[in-house]
Amino acid sequence: MRRELLVCLFLVLATLTVYWQVGNYEFVNLDDDMYITENSHIQEGLSRESAAWAFTTTRLANWHPVTWLSHMLDFQLYGLNPRGHHLTNVFFHLVNTLLLFLVLKWMTGALWRSGFVAALFALHPLHVESVAWVAERKDVLSTLFWMLTLWAYLRYVQRPDLKRYLLTLLFFALGLMAKPMLVTLPCVLLLLDYWPLERIQLGQAAISRTVPGPPAIIADTPRKQAFRLLFEKIPLFFLAVVSSVVTFLVQKGGGAVGALEAYPVRIRVANTLFSYVKYMVKTIWPSNLAVFYPHPGQSLSMWQAAVAGLLLLLISIVVIRGGRRYPYLPVGWFWYLGTLVPVIGLVQVGAQAMADRYTYVPLIGLFIMVAWGVPHALRNYRYAQSSLAFAATSLLVGLMVCTWLQIKYWENGITLFEHTLQVTSNNSQIHNNLGNVLTKKGRLQEAILHYTKALEINPNYAAAHSNLGVALADQGRFGEAIKHYSAALLLNPNSPETLNNLGVARYNQGDVPGAIENYMRALQLKPDYAEAHNNLGNGLAQQGRLTEAEDHYRQALSIKPDYPEAHNNLGVDLARQGKFHEAINHFTQALRLKHDYTQARVNLELALENARSGDGAAGVRGSQ
Repeated sequence: MRRELLVCLFLVLATLTVYWQVGNYEFVNLDDDMYITENSHIQEGLSRESAAWAFTTTRLANWHPVTWLSHMLDFQLYGLNPRGHHLTNVFFHLVNTLLLFLVLKWMTGALWRSGFVAALFALHPLHVESVAWVAERKDVLSTLFWMLTLWAYLRYVQRPDLKRYLLTLLFFALGLMAKPMLVTLPCVLLLLDYWPLERIQLGQAAISRTVPGPPAIIADTPRKQAFRLLFEKIPLFFLAVVSSVVTFLVQKGGGAVGALEAYPVRIRVANTLFSYVKYMVKTIWPSNLAVFYPHPGQSLSMWQAAVAGLLLLLISIVVIRGGRRYPYLPVGWFWYLGTLVPVIGLVQVGAQAMADRYTYVPLIGLFIMVAWGVPHALRNYRYAQSSLAFAATSLLVGLMVCTWLQIKYWENGITLFEHTLQVTSNNSQIHNNLGNVLTKKGRLQEAILHYTKALEINPNYAAAHSNLGVALADQGRFGEAIKHYSAALLLNPNSPETLNNLGVARYNQGDVPGAIENYMRALQLKPDYAEAHNNLGNGLAQQGRLTEAEDHYRQALSIKPDYPEAHNNLGVDLARQGKFHEAINHFTQALRLKHDYTQARVNLELALENARSGDGAAGVRGSQ
């Protein structure tokens, strides 16, 4: 017990040493906005309404209600202070590390090997993305339920009963509702039944069984044992199938699943084989890690994919042949291969070729192969124990340094995207994302350069056209902006944001009827679009249709009560109708929400003066 506590203490201190720095980091402009900083549902905190939204929404082409609830609780605790959100991710990663160690130790009885696997899991640079990226809460949270499912299953194996089995099902279901990548867990349980639990006997195992209590299945032939173990896991497989179907339908409906024409089967299979090997290479030598690896598409080398496939086949043959004597080899290898299946690219989700975050659970399999295989290979070496201790210490120190440096790239969006562009090529998406960050910081000329570069790489990139239009419009270049908004709409005609922005550009060029048409189309696509309601109100007010404009300003405020521009515009509309007292209230609300809102302050003074004198609403002005 004392040695277990020492290992746990080391894991805690080492993990916090490298990851504590993320508490000083910002949110990044890559999904963090859609998950937290610009998500009104998350910013409601935990409530009956927000919980109902979490279980019914398919936003971001995902159904993961437990992840949404986690973000809501974070917002309730920390607001928009990124420190708390980041450190919650670190906390989950730390708990996952400790649970991995304790579960492995319980299954195998091997203290130091289990501790080494947990240390590799905690400190490997490939896992930085899952921990340092707030939007990847679903990774660390779902893995928490993965580990709890393993723990509950081991208790069930120790003493099978319905309560323990139902607890296993509960943790598995919660994990699927955090991230559906857990669909492979029932297969991993079957691997663990072979080793180290030895619930199925295919030959003499190299390491004896250590889980307390008798094996659940000992008298039957291997075939009958396998059948009973499969039958035992039917409810788990059922949940996995349901989750897979729901996930595919949601992602396909959300446009996340790549079309077969864009990624033919030949390309998908080639990228799958190449990615399996690439992940192994980055495990051994974790360099040039990036938040986004562009998919090579048709340029993918078929001969490299063939070599990768041959290597995977040879390794599979070797571990299967050695499985009777060294059962940890096939368990670790097929843990790695199997848990990557949902995200390896056979069903292409997104535009990436691979992603570091996908290795969070799969690398455990490779770590097991190393932790048990290397000591076994050196078992006859005279200085094996001291050599292994020195090598393990050196490796972990090296990983701590690499991980600490890798985490630094996540300080903010600019550092993250600039690093990614340094280590990848033809990365149109990251050029676009960097442009977005620079636009928000007012560095418009730099942003325009990155949007232009994104379009040079991919001329059919609708988002880059739209974002370039925003940057040009911010410079007052509305004619050029309209060209890019129009190009974006040719590629993606159902983008309410682009339609709204096109309307703003037309409005500023004096084309009020055209602007109104764009705003109305945006609201057909997205009825709860507060900005489009506000802008439509401006267009209608410009045409003298004050009552209709008032209705849209009020709709904007019902959707987004803390919208200072809508309060100001509604105040202007009411003042023009002679409703000065109500107008004064809305100007006051605008200033409460935005203290430096000069236009609202001027309008308030004019409204107060007009209310005292009984004059018209001369001088009050609206805003976009």
